Amino acid sequence: MGEIRFTYLNGPDIEALAMTDAEILAAVEGGLLAQGRGQAVIEPRVHLEPDPAFRGHFNVLRGYIAPLEAAGVKIVGDYIDNYRQDLPSEMALLNLFDPRNGMPKALLDAAAITDMRTGALTALGAKYLARPDSRVLGHIGARGTAYWNVRLLDQLFDFSEIRVHSRRPESRDAFAERLSRDLGKPVVATADWQSCLEGADILVEASRLEAPEPLFKTDWVKPGAFVVPYGTMSAVEIGLTDIMDKLVVDDWGQCKGGKFGALRAHVEAGKLSEATLHAELCQIVTGARPGRESASETILFWHRGLSLSDIALGGAMLEKAKGLGIGQSLRYA
Repeated sequence: MGEIRFTYLNGPDIEALAMTDAEILAAVEGGLLAQGRGQAVIEPRVHLEPDPAFRGHFNVLRGYIAPLEAAGVKIVGDYIDNYRQDLPSEMALLNLFDPRNGMPKALLDAAAITDMRTGALTALGAKYLARPDSRVLGHIGARGTAYWNVRLLDQLFDFSEIRVHSRRPESRDAFAERLSRDLGKPVVATADWQSCLEGADILVEASRLEAPEPLFKTDWVKPGAFVVPYGTMSAVEIGLTDIMDKLVVDDWGQCKGGKFGALRAHVEAGKLSEATLHAELCQIVTGARPGRESASETILFWHRGLSLSDIALGGAMLEKAKGLGIGQSLRYA
């Protein structure tokens, strides 16, 4: 057997790639296209909770994308108290493999990948499901994924008003300042959920609650709005799905199982089921199912996070790294 090597991209390498908004969106949309065309395999995520006292868990995501000739496994930790140690709440590693023989192709720091691909999926959901003239964004949450939610949504919609809120004033103020600087427009940090969300065209809930609590009121959602709840613990009322004209998810296999997720109670109550589900987003991207069909439709998109998005974006980063000479070649065997 000859020498076997794989590519390692660490955090500084990922940063040096300077992935553009367009590159991120294109990669993740490519993953959705493969999913919708039946050119991918996606396994529902599984969880590992080492000890309740640690107040966190690991997500393990697995998938395969035929056009990229890549299989992948991502492990991401989700720990709500990490800010006390000045650590990100989510840190991850992505392994890419050759699906034909199982050999490792690459190992990537996937913290930024997780943030970017989550934001891209939120933005792509809006691309197909929000009103094209959406001008006001209300966003709850200030963790890493939140930045890319707002940045990539603004890339597509060029909002005239952006409102953000999170539990800790220092967190939401710093978040608003960073976004204002990077987007070149005012971003308002609001003092409460209502002033952030009420009457917005696009409403995103990416909170980090310790337990389910209905802080997101259904009455704040105006007709024709687009709503994206994806917090680990539910922050929405059980009646939220009742006002929706369309309910869309990223992968029904993941959404219908497990104990985590913003709409877990709605699945258990039968309010979100195969009968009430309009489509998976990949079906809309490929044209198999319609997206938004009128300005008056109120639409909800719940995404649990796709391994295919990680693999697609990781693959795009790996290709760009090869062209730029970025990364390390490590010996495996």
